[in-house]
Amino acid sequence: MIFSKNTTKDAARLSMARWHNKVEEASFHSFNVIAATFYEHYDGILNFYNNRSSNAMAESFNAKIKLFRANLRGVADKKFFLFRIANIYGYPH
Repeated sequence: MIFSKNTTKDAARLSMARWHNKVEEASFHSFNVIAATFYEHYDGILNFYNNRSSNAMAESFNAKIKLFRANLRGVADKKFFLFRIANIYGYPH
């Protein structure tokens, strides 16, 4: 909700601070780790508002590499693995 409702970085910062305070007041121990992660990475999370981009493309590419590696059942030759990755995903088809 923070990302869909707010249009500016300052408004999102305020919403995140309010959420963090509600979590602390509620004393939900299961949310403490999540709240601590948000607090630790506050600025990085709010960088989304600089140009409205995320790391979704990088995460998708990482998932493709993991699947490729799993299908090979590990990597024996690192140079050949990187060569194959570059040939499959590095050039537009």
